[in-house]
Amino acid sequence: MQTNVLYYGDNLDILRRYVPDASVDLIYLDPPFNSNRDYNVIFRDESGNRSDAQLLAFEDTWHWGPSAESTYRYLTNTAHHEGHVPDKVSTIIAALRSGIGNNQMMAYLVEMTVRLVELHRVLKPTGSLYLHCDPTASHYLKLLLDSIFGPVNFRNEIAWKRYGAHNDAGQGSRHFGRVHDVILFYANGPTPEWQQLYTALDPHDVEDRFRHVEPDGRRFATSPMTGPGGAGRRKGTLSSSGRATRGLGGIAGRPWSVWNPRAGFTIRAPDTLVRSCTSRSRVGFPSRMCGLM
Repeated sequence: MQTNVLYYGDNLDILRRYVPDASVDLIYLDPPFNSNRDYNVIFRDESGNRSDAQLLAFEDTWHWGPSAESTYRYLTNTAHHEGHVPDKVSTIIAALRSGIGNNQMMAYLVEMTVRLVELHRVLKPTGSLYLHCDPTASHYLKLLLDSIFGPVNFRNEIAWKRYGAHNDAGQGSRHFGRVHDVILFYANGPTPEWQQLYTALDPHDVEDRFRHVEPDGRRFATSPMTGPGGAGRRKGTLSSSGRATRGLGGIAGRPWSVWNPRAGFTIRAPDTLVRSCTSRSRVGFPSRMCGLM
């Protein structure tokens, strides 16, 4: 596959013609959201002048018609897809059609599914996919992604906060403000490429969460021994003097967390590996504007 190349056209056709199996490390897609908007591209000739026509690149107004019906038959009929579509995908897309009927949402899901199957094909075993969507379709897309990648390869549902507030009520709505998008993160296997990211804590959070101070000025806090992944196998406690002590399994206690302002927020269990702390993060909705982790 050629690199440093920009392909222009229907991504389904390009995936099938130019992108080989297991050749892509990372996929991020931000498809249309069934938002009833048309997106246009102005074509220019080599001189930079506008061409005679402004061609419609794609239409984000979905309708069930012959094209959607044809794609649905491909996804659900082995004679058409010749084994390229997993049985679970065929089952899910057929169940969705039975449940929600032939409408704009179903047409959108059919067109998305055939492309997601191809994207899964081209992804490396260590690759990852991030699908940006909105809450009107995210629950359907997650079902489809589970059937394509497998539920065990779901990693995160990320809330992308677009607004601090939304004046839906001023327009007569009877629902909470719709202020976020959704990014669904899937891996293509048990060991995807991953680089942990950190962000600096807000100074107020540091003072609130790391209340104890060592003589050398380092702040630390105690935390429960019920962390995921067997974190409670070795246990640390605070003595009556406030100094850290440690014990082995079976002794109830609390480990200590050390704040490292250079690396962000990490958890240190005594004499064991460093674990990143994610259980208290609020991605997209921080209590203070301290960024994302």
